Amino acid sequence: MQVTITINGEQVTRDVEPRTLLVHFVREDAGLRGTHWGCDTSNCGACTLWVDGQAVKSCTVLAAQADGHEVTTVEALETADGLDPVQQGFIECHGLQCGFCTPGMMMTARWLLDHNPNPSEEEIREAISGQICRCTGYKNIVEAIQWAAEHPKTSEVNA
Repeated sequence: MQVTITINGEQVTRDVEPRTLLVHFVREDAGLRGTHWGCDTSNCGACTLWVDGQAVKSCTVLAAQADGHEVTTVEALETADGLDPVQQGFIECHGLQCGFCTPGMMMTARWLLDHNPNPSEEEIREAISGQICRCTGYKNIVEAIQWAAEHPKTSEVNA
């Protein structure tokens, strides 16, 4: 079947099998490798991206379900203006180690800050509770998101 998905502002049309997961469409058909595929069971959250502005785990969505929709991946966080504050926060606070969970964490963090610009530590921990990091223990990730909240972005990611 043919699907057309707007990914980071660009239309991508491909023939895919009806069972193709969105995570595979993004990585293999659109060639955007920032979205990671970790567990295929929606447990790890490494594949988190946005569909029509809502954070979703792309291993639980068929590409056919995203046909005609807007998808935003981690690649869209950096703009001509530079790194998104979430990305910079992960650098400043060393919010990553192996980096595998990082794209999903960043997309969840940006979604949270877009909806709650000044979250408490508890609200941050609740937002990332669907993300698994096996390296950091979450302390630096939480600090990175707090750093980003203190340094708001100046342009929209998903305008």
